[in-house]
Amino acid sequence: MSTPLLRPVLPEACTLERRSPIDRGTCVEVARILEDIEARGEPAVREHAARLGDLEIGRACVHDRAALDAARDRLSPRERDAMERAGARIRAFARLQRDCIRDLDASIEGGRAGHTCIPVNCAGCYAPGGRFPLPSSVLMTAITARAAGVEVVWIASPRPTDATLAAASIAGADGLLALGGAQAIAAMALGLCGVPACDMIVGPGNRWVTAAKFLLSDRVGIDMLAGPSELVVLADDSADPALVAADLLAQAEHDEDALPILISTDATLPGRVDEHLSGMLVSLPTRATAQAALRNGFSVVVRDIDRAIELCDAIAPEHLEIMTRDASRTAARVRNAGAVFVGSASAEVLGDYGAGPNHVLPTGGTARSRAGLSVFSFLRPRTWLDIQARTPSVRLSQDAQTLARVEGLEAHARAAGLRM
Repeated sequence: MSTPLLRPVLPEACTLERRSPIDRGTCVEVARILEDIEARGEPAVREHAARLGDLEIGRACVHDRAALDAARDRLSPRERDAMERAGARIRAFARLQRDCIRDLDASIEGGRAGHTCIPVNCAGCYAPGGRFPLPSSVLMTAITARAAGVEVVWIASPRPTDATLAAASIAGADGLLALGGAQAIAAMALGLCGVPACDMIVGPGNRWVTAAKFLLSDRVGIDMLAGPSELVVLADDSADPALVAADLLAQAEHDEDALPILISTDATLPGRVDEHLSGMLVSLPTRATAQAALRNGFSVVVRDIDRAIELCDAIAPEHLEIMTRDASRTAARVRNAGAVFVGSASAEVLGDYGAGPNHVLPTGGTARSRAGLSVFSFLRPRTWLDIQARTPSVRLSQDAQTLARVEGLEAHARAAGLRM
């Protein structure tokens, strides 16, 4: 009997080992690059980009809006139409999210208080461009920033294809920096190579990008520190094993470090899924990558749906597909996941390519504490206080004096007292 492609594990052994998206060695190397760029500016950015194969010496590293529009016009009608429809779906969903967010103006003792949701002024959006260019990430990041109200939006992506440049045009970006890695993040954070200094940098990237975001997060906002991609499929005996296998493979081909997982209440399902995996791999152009990723993954059989949900919450995966008879009810019970795909028709790949919700999501179990990229990522709920009259605020001032003196801050107490 052949070894299963997805190794079977016991429920108690399947909690996701927390995989840090950054490592010490990468941080040390990235810190050297960042220090050099801070010291020498744009020449250092260009030298590191040339050294790492992103940029030919003397070649322009910025594509302006006219160049982006020209690339869009070079796409085939089929490609352009598909990209524009995806962009429209992403934009519509992001605008619906923005419309849910309200400013607050409330009556309080002595006056009024509230918050105003203000977008950052300038956002930098990173899109990977390594083995596979990802124009979909351009759409996801830049369109969402625009929907949040961000005035200036730039893309960074190494060795951009026409598809990447066209996506930047469709997303409404102001320009594209044709660099990758730590040097691209540094240029956006510091305002180099014709890119304005960004207030926020978002988007997925490799360990060099992630380390640079981490090291620069004291001076620029970031969305998250994302690691290798993950998918958990939660399935019962009603699930189609071919669909389960197809979705696990779609996740596995992302990267050799990707993590595909099957959790099932049906003891026969992992074996049937494995048969389909074997058959599908034969003709898959990305077979080598997918096979390597499958070795990271596993399958686990649980006694009932309650235990399955418990394991999903413990893993807190980036993506969670639910293929059960009552998928909606099951989804409503899950607390920890970056994004949930309800029912067998809701393939995770449809989320990847612009159904509406964002595909930039937390990994490594961090969905326990944070959400994916959205218009919320670009907004700051700035609070305000307007005390309108002295008489109604006497008690407020008295309480402030008392608490200030409890803390030993006499100047605070006196400042409050003057308001009485």
